[in-house]
Amino acid sequence: MKFSPVIVSLLETDLYKFSMGQAIYHNFPSYETTWTFKCRNADVHFDNDMVDEIREQIKNYCELRFTEEELSYLGTISWFKKSYIDFLRLWHPRFEDFVIDTNAECGLNIETNGTWLNTSMYEIPTLAIVNEVYFRMKYEYGELMTSYQERLSEKIASLKSGRYDISAFSEFGLRRRLCAEAQEMAVRELAGADLGASRFVGTSNVFLARKYNVLPVGTMAHEWIMCVGQGDHAHNPAYSNRYALKFWVKEYGVQNGTALTDAITTDCFLRDFDLQYATLFSGVRHDSGDPIEWGEKILAHYEKLGIDARQKTLLFSDSLDFERAHNIHGHFRGRIKVAFGIGTYISNDTFAEPLNIVMKTTACNGQDVAKISDVAGKGMCKNPDYVAYLQRCIDWRMQHEKD
Repeated sequence: MKFSPVIVSLLETDLYKFSMGQAIYHNFPSYETTWTFKCRNADVHFDNDMVDEIREQIKNYCELRFTEEELSYLGTISWFKKSYIDFLRLWHPRFEDFVIDTNAECGLNIETNGTWLNTSMYEIPTLAIVNEVYFRMKYEYGELMTSYQERLSEKIASLKSGRYDISAFSEFGLRRRLCAEAQEMAVRELAGADLGASRFVGTSNVFLARKYNVLPVGTMAHEWIMCVGQGDHAHNPAYSNRYALKFWVKEYGVQNGTALTDAITTDCFLRDFDLQYATLFSGVRHDSGDPIEWGEKILAHYEKLGIDARQKTLLFSDSLDFERAHNIHGHFRGRIKVAFGIGTYISNDTFAEPLNIVMKTTACNGQDVAKISDVAGKGMCKNPDYVAYLQRCIDWRMQHEKD
C-alpha cells in the first residue's frame, strides 16, 4: 500500500450494519447477495494506480479481526444479543468475495458476491477506502485538509451564533468522507463545541462513537427492505415493507425502531405501517423526495391512526446541510420531534467536488432486487425489466387494494 491503512478496525462501519447484521444472522443466514459499485460523477475517472491502491487497501481490511474490547463495547448496546456477539468473534471479511478491476466506465469496477451476512458488511468500508484513495491521489492532501478544517470551523460557528437551529443531529458521513482524519476531526470538534440550541447527538461510525464516547446512531437501510421483501421469490414485492417490518419487530421488539419509508415509495410503505407498527416504531426516516411534503404525509398518517405525533420522531438524512435542516426544523417545530443525519456536508466539504459513489444490492438469492424511491435516479438495478415488474406490482396494489 502507498498509504497507511484507511480502515483500522472492524468497528469502522455504520451502526446499522450491525443492527441489520444481527437480524440477518438470526433470520436469513443462508441468503446470498450481490453488491455493485457505481460512481455517479460523470467526470470522475479512477486511474490504474488508484485501482491498485484500492485493491491493496481492501486486502488489508480483510485481514482485520474484532478485538475483545471492541466486542465488549458492542455488548453495551442494549439490543445486541450474545449469540450475535459470539458470531462476530469468529467473523472476518473475505477478500475472495470481491471482484476489483478496471472494467467500468469510471475506471473502477467493484462487485461482491457471497452470503448476505458477509457482503452487507463490505459496503461502508469499501466506499470509505475508495473515497480516501481517490482524494489522496487526485489532490494535494494538505490543501484539502486546510480547506476542510476552515469550513468545519465555519459550520460550528454558524450553530454557536444561533444562525442555524437544527435541534438534534448526528454525523452520517463515513461512506463518503474525505478521509479518516477529517471525519474524526468533525466528531471530535462537534462533540466538544458549544452549538447553541442545536445538539450533536453522535455518529453512525461505531469506531468513532466508542473513541469519543458519543452515541452510535442508525437502524436499517434499504437493503433490509429489498432483501427481506424480494429475496424470497414467493413474495409479492409490493409487500416488501410488510415482511421487513415483521422481521424487524421479531428481532427487536420496541427497541432500535426507526423505519425507513422509501424503499418502494412512501405511499406503499404507509399501507403497511399500520397502528401496530406505527405504535411500536419510535419514528421514521426520510431519504428521498421533498422533506416537507414527506413530513406532512407522515403527520397525516399518525393523525389518521390516532397517534400523538409529538411522541414520534422524523429523522431526515437526504442531502442535508445546516440551512436545509434549520428550515425543516422550523417547519415542524412543536408538532413532532425532528432529528437529522448529516453526511457529506460534514465529512467531505472542501474546495473539491465530493464523490457521489454508492454500493448497492443488485441481486438476492440469484434474482434481481431493486428499490423505487420517492424520486427517480436513486435506484440501481442491472435489469430494467425487473424494475418495471416491481413498479407494476406497486401500481396494482395501490390502485386495487383498499387503503
